[in-house]
Amino acid sequence: MRKIRRSWRCIAKQKSGLPTEVVQQVLQGVADPGALADLVAGHLDIQSLERQQLLETLAVEDRLRRVLVHVQRQIAVLDAQEDIKSQVQEELGERQREMLLREQMKAIRKELGEEEEAAEADDLKKRLDALDLPEAARKEVDRELARLERAGRESMEAQVIRTYLETVAELPWNKRAEESLDLKRAEEILEEDHYGLQDVKDQVLEFLAVRQLRQQQPKTEAPGNEDDRASRAPTLLFVGPPGVGKTSIAKSIARSMGRPYVRISLGGARDEADIRGHRRTYVGAMPGRIIQGMKQAGAKNPIFLLDEVDKLGISFQGDPAAALLEVLDPAQNDTFTDHYLGVPFDLSEVLFIATANFIQNIPGPLLDRLETVNFAGYTEREKLEIAKRYLVPRQLRENGLRADQLTLSDGALSEIIASYTREAGVRQLEREIGKLGRKIARKIADGAAQQVTVGPKDIPDLIGRPKVHPERMAGEDQVGVATGMYYTPVGGDIMFVEASVMRGKGELVLTGQLGDVMKESARAALTYAKSHADLLGIPEGAFIDTDIHVHVPAGAIPKDGPSAGITMATALVSALSRRPARHDIAMTGEITLRGRVLPIGGVKEKVLGAVRAGITTVILPKENERDLEDLPEEVRKTLDVHLVEELGDVLSLALRGARFESGHLIFETEAPIGLAGAHSGHH
Repeated sequence: MRKIRRSWRCIAKQKSGLPTEVVQQVLQGVADPGALADLVAGHLDIQSLERQQLLETLAVEDRLRRVLVHVQRQIAVLDAQEDIKSQVQEELGERQREMLLREQMKAIRKELGEEEEAAEADDLKKRLDALDLPEAARKEVDRELARLERAGRESMEAQVIRTYLETVAELPWNKRAEESLDLKRAEEILEEDHYGLQDVKDQVLEFLAVRQLRQQQPKTEAPGNEDDRASRAPTLLFVGPPGVGKTSIAKSIARSMGRPYVRISLGGARDEADIRGHRRTYVGAMPGRIIQGMKQAGAKNPIFLLDEVDKLGISFQGDPAAALLEVLDPAQNDTFTDHYLGVPFDLSEVLFIATANFIQNIPGPLLDRLETVNFAGYTEREKLEIAKRYLVPRQLRENGLRADQLTLSDGALSEIIASYTREAGVRQLEREIGKLGRKIARKIADGAAQQVTVGPKDIPDLIGRPKVHPERMAGEDQVGVATGMYYTPVGGDIMFVEASVMRGKGELVLTGQLGDVMKESARAALTYAKSHADLLGIPEGAFIDTDIHVHVPAGAIPKDGPSAGITMATALVSALSRRPARHDIAMTGEITLRGRVLPIGGVKEKVLGAVRAGITTVILPKENERDLEDLPEEVRKTLDVHLVEELGDVLSLALRGARFESGHLIFETEAPIGLAGAHSGHH
């Protein structure tokens, strides 16, 4: 009976719906065992058959036992039910809670206007999954995505990660632009866009031809095959003065190959991070210019122009030129690692073209990776053609004029080229034409004229007095004045070297802002003159108590370089021997103490400068003979070129009435000018 009572308490706890008085009655009120058994059995969930059996059991103890078995069974069932119920409750509760929370979150986001952000994150994930990334990049991206999910939406960290992943998603990992290599078409485009520059066009077309042939060859699939390296394009370096069309040729190459064109200017970039990016740990970190350029191109194989490579600065933040070494080396740039990306990016299919004004300013290791294409300045005739074909039509358009409203004669253009511009390129020329166009536009707008024809005489009235006063050939022979040629980035010109002898202590005075190299040339020339005085017809007493002054006019302009050697020597010998030097000969070359004439650079520009100044006879070192091939045909026809190896040959040509025989300079005239008969006669 006690066991039944205790079990009953358990049932009563678990089974709701039992009236309390029944429970109480069972527990306390009933003392009779038979009655207790009946009462409990009446409230158990058992089948009728079993109830019948209980009723038929007359022995009280048996009946109690049987009821107890049923009670125990009932408790087991109730326990199982309870377990199941609690499990179901748990699962349902979790889900419901989650759903509820999600709904609340949605509502909150909607209130805060953050719905797009979540969509953005999903969109970003989709975009990244769609990319065909190299293994290293895929690993990094997955890691960052996981971090993004863990980071709170508004945290700084999340912003940084999102920016990084967006950068990765925008890069052209495997997108290529369809390349159309048609050499005929490329040639047409280059001819159409640029006049002249024949060497440059030839080099570019040869380069394209090689690419075309390589593409037609079947790919070799040998394992570990390094042959693939050879197919990577060399990097072209366009070197030349400003305004000669370096950047625009690069554009034309892109147009002729049908590739996207990206230009980044490196002028003044003085930090390695400009090229390679900052590490992501910095606030406001960004990828470098190379990766940004690739993002802009949207393809793996653009034409990538690195403008002004010679203007790279160096600061304490590292040397950007050194960072470019990796970019431009075909053996390394298939795994170019930007600090920001942190994973290798393949640049091997990019065609890099660099431009520079001064090749001297490019560091050696960088220059070693580049294939130099030299752009020389234009001749006057080429400038005239360029002006007629491109500049005048363009300036007419820009100034709102129709082609029939302004006619510029060739003479007028030549006048602008010669007297208003001093440059190798055509930028200044275009500016002057634009200025003229605006003057005419005003006249036409005012109704002062319908149509204007401009000849050379009208130019000063329209655009002012000539700005440029190029050196002209000297009017006559003078003692101690020799004509040299010099090179500037904007084209060559002539200069006069003046030497004068006066009483003094035997010093050499040099003026005219001369650099060290020129001063040394002057000293070498003087030493040569002193040591060969008797051969050069210089009187014996000429060096005693005399000062020699060498001056190069245009005193405010710094001058330097070795190529004035023979000019200085000629001026000195002319002054010391009192023989006039010819005014119609220009010369350039370096000298040694022994009087050998050494080769120099910039022959084309120098000779063109001399021709511009009206000189048709030039003296050049023998070893520069090959450089004459660079000169335009029409210039070569008019020139009288003397190639020399010894200073004696120079002097015999440059001094009036002199000839050089068996190591001696022999003068035709009897007495040198301005000296008494003491030192006259042949030597």
